[in-house]
Amino acid sequence: MSTKYQRTVLVTGGTTGLGYHCALSIARKHPEYQIILASRSDKDSSADKANSLLGRNNFEFRRLDLSSLDNVRSFAADWERKGFAPIHALVLNAALQLPGDVEYTENGYEKTFAISHIGHALLFSLLRPHLADTARIVIVSSGTHDPAQKSGMPDSTYNSAEELAHPTPESAKNSGQQRYTSTKLANVLYTYALHRRFTAINENSGKHWTVTAFDPGLMPGTGLARDYSAIAKFLWNRVLPKILPLLRLLVSPNIHTPKESGEALALLAVGTSVAGKSGLYYEGKKEIKSSEVSYDEVKQEDLWQWTVNTLAKNEREQEEFALGKIL
Repeated sequence: MSTKYQRTVLVTGGTTGLGYHCALSIARKHPEYQIILASRSDKDSSADKANSLLGRNNFEFRRLDLSSLDNVRSFAADWERKGFAPIHALVLNAALQLPGDVEYTENGYEKTFAISHIGHALLFSLLRPHLADTARIVIVSSGTHDPAQKSGMPDSTYNSAEELAHPTPESAKNSGQQRYTSTKLANVLYTYALHRRFTAINENSGKHWTVTAFDPGLMPGTGLARDYSAIAKFLWNRVLPKILPLLRLLVSPNIHTPKESGEALALLAVGTSVAGKSGLYYEGKKEIKSSEVSYDEVKQEDLWQWTVNTLAKNEREQEEFALGKIL
C-alpha cells in the first residue's frame, strides 16, 4: 500500500516533453505528492532521472498504452490494487499526430482520436472513484483546434464522435493533421461536458472537482513529430528549438520550450491561483476563449453520450461512467 504520500498526481505521456516538465514542476513544489508518469514506455528512465535530479523518491513510472482499452483497464485495476493516495491532479496530456493515412487501434478506432480522447476518457471513468475531494482534471488540447487562430493546420471538424472514431470513406481521406486538430476540438468539447456534470456533483456532494483545457502552444523538440519524415523530424528536433525567438517574432508568440509550457500546465494542475476554476480554456497561463464551435452543447453532448455508450461494458458501468450515481 502506497500510504506515505498525501496525494497522487498522474500525468499521461509523462516521460518526455511537456508531461515530464509538468511533473518536474509539480514535484519541486510538492514533495509530499507521489508523481506517476504514465506512458507506453520509459526508455530514458525518466522517473529515475527525476528522482535523482530532485534528490527524492516520489516519481514512479507505470506503463499505460492509451490505444488499448484492455491495457487502460489493466492499468486501473492495478491502481486499485496498489492503493495509491487520492488523486489530486489527473493530467491528460498524451497525444500523437500521424501525418499519413488513417490508422486504427486494436479496438478498431482511429488512432489519433483513440489515444487523445477515448483512452483518456476510459482512464478518467475508471479512476474517478479515486479522486480526492479537491481533484483537478487538466486536459491538454491545442490552439490548432480553433480555425480563427490561423495556425496553418487544417481546420478542425466535428460532425459526430462516431465519425471521428470510425471515419467514413470520405473523411478517411482527410490528412493526419486534420484528424489531429479535430481530436483537439473534441478535447475541449469533452472538457465543457464534464464541467457541467462536475458543477452538479459539487453542489450535491460538497466536492470541489474542476476540469480545465490547456493549449501549450507550439513546442518544437517534443515527441509529437515522432511519426513524421526524417527531414521533418530533423527540423522539428534540431533546427526549430534553436530559433524560438525568431519564430515568436515571425510566426506567433505562443511558441514555447517544453519547460515553459510544462510550468504553465503544472499551474493548472496544482497552482493556488487557479484553485476552484473550472470549465475554462487556457493558452499557457492565460485564460482565453476557445473556438466558437467548442461551445456547442449539442456537440458536447454527442461526444459525451457516445463516449459513455462506447466504453461502458454493462449497465453498472453505463451508470457509473455517465456519473449518474453521484449527479
